[in-house]
Amino acid sequence: MPGPYTRRSGVGRGARDNGAVTSLSTHVLDTAAGRPAAGVRIEVTRDGDPVAVAETDANGRAVLADGLEPGVYRIAFSPPSPFFTRVELEVQLGDEHYHVPLLISPYGCASYRGS
Repeated sequence: MPGPYTRRSGVGRGARDNGAVTSLSTHVLDTAAGRPAAGVRIEVTRDGDPVAVAETDANGRAVLADGLEPGVYRIAFSPPSPFFTRVELEVQLGDEHYHVPLLISPYGCASYRGS
């Protein structure tokens, strides 16, 4: 995927190399500025163990992990907000692709399951 993002997937518990289709991506939008949030650090963990670390590209997007085992994961964002310095979500993943965007501003944040 093009873009200046970094990704490290398959690190620690939760990764598999057996052709699974479970994958995770995100899009972070700075709603106060009206633009994508570039350079946001995102960590994915399972049972406290690191699974992936990524940073959003210039369009606010990042591929977080591919080939995951189904199960419960935590996604932790470090957004550019003076109030919300860390936003952490716990998600239940099955055998499919999941896109989990984050909308952030100094006054609020929201997430949803995207497509």
